[in-house]
Amino acid sequence: MKKILILALIAVTAFSCGAPKTVQESRKVIKGYWSLDNVSYGSSGKFNVTLFSDTSAECFEGSTWRFIPNNNTATYTIENGNCPTGERNFIFTIVEIDPASGLYDFIIKPTNEKGKSADNVGFRVQLAQLNENSMKWEQTVSLEGKPFKINMNFSKIQE
Repeated sequence: MKKILILALIAVTAFSCGAPKTVQESRKVIKGYWSLDNVSYGSSGKFNVTLFSDTSAECFEGSTWRFIPNNNTATYTIENGNCPTGERNFIFTIVEIDPASGLYDFIIKPTNEKGKSADNVGFRVQLAQLNENSMKWEQTVSLEGKPFKINMNFSKIQE
């Protein structure tokens, strides 16, 4: 009887430490290949935006992203010939910020091929929308002391 009680306590502890259901579902949906179709802004005008300390937002448009949720690794490939092309690696984490609403953030940390970060810097974006066919990220940064929103719209690439 004592062993059963101990096993039950261990099982409850293990399940309570697992990822929330919305995060688990998101990992299933995000798995695979995506295209970053466009980058837009919450304000009108022309802006020189560098995403993820890499290259301009224009260079990211048309890039291909691959998410492997079982080990939280991913890549994106810049294919625009007017930009620094090639594949980049990163690790990602999905963090639920409000269980009642199901809102969650996406933390991206650029790495090398072996998963090591050169400067240990990461970026937080809000996973504003996710379904089987599309995904939207929103990142709020500061521009001239005011909040400035960057929107990244993805579509799923059917394999």
